[in-house]
Amino acid sequence: MEQNFNPSTNGKSPLVSVIMGVYNCETTVEDSINSILNQSFNDFEFIICDDASSDKTLEIVLKCAQKDTRIRVLRNQVNSGLAPTLNKCIEHARGTYLARMDGDDISKKDRFQKQVDFLETHNDYAFCGTSAELFDDEGVWGLRTCIENPKAKDFLSVSPFIHPSVLFRKSALITAGLYKTKNVGRSEDYELFMRLYAQGFRGYNFQDFLLTYREDKNGFVKRKVKYLCTEAKIRYRGFKALHLFPRALPYVMRPIVLALLPARFRTFLHKSKYKIGERQSKS
Repeated sequence: MEQNFNPSTNGKSPLVSVIMGVYNCETTVEDSINSILNQSFNDFEFIICDDASSDKTLEIVLKCAQKDTRIRVLRNQVNSGLAPTLNKCIEHARGTYLARMDGDDISKKDRFQKQVDFLETHNDYAFCGTSAELFDDEGVWGLRTCIENPKAKDFLSVSPFIHPSVLFRKSALITAGLYKTKNVGRSEDYELFMRLYAQGFRGYNFQDFLLTYREDKNGFVKRKVKYLCTEAKIRYRGFKALHLFPRALPYVMRPIVLALLPARFRTFLHKSKYKIGERQSKS
């Protein structure tokens, strides 16, 4: 049975609904929540769904909700994964826009204001993301600058969007069919973005680093083979829908080929792609 700890409040619908699924992130979730509550743009509701955490994540989220009425807390009785959890958040969302956020990242203070202003004045875009600083427990170790105006071909190598940085038009996400919950592994965002593009929607990326994105420098080499195989299948379906064959064929097998490379070499490739000169402290 689903649990809804904070029922929807009455009154004017917010312009933005922030949707965040959390699972066992007790050491990071409060900082992530505060980075949203401290946004310069404040016409939002904050829907957080705990995916049956076994640590103190839910307890921390509930304490935050007691301090700020914009937070609405949901909970899954059993661990369901990110895609179903986000779909659940969307079912409760009242905003015109849907802002993604994760429980271990930090949003810069002006992120929402810039994104809302952009979509309010650019009707030809269905969503917009941002570039990001990459950080771990020791601080910022890299920068990921996203392509400003991604085209279909830009999906060949990697997803040109950083999922927790994106602000969607809710209507576009509903039209596209929300997040797929089966046979997507951990690539629910990659699959969604390609599906949006295949249906004629387009996205934009701010070149500003409006998100500090938690990523272990060595996490890239720890991805399980089953998820990499699932990603290869998603690539095949997505590239086919985007009419990228035959040039896409080598890219379909990219995750599996990378998995076969020595771990040290994979780590080197990943770090060299995003590495910056001096390690910086978290902002």
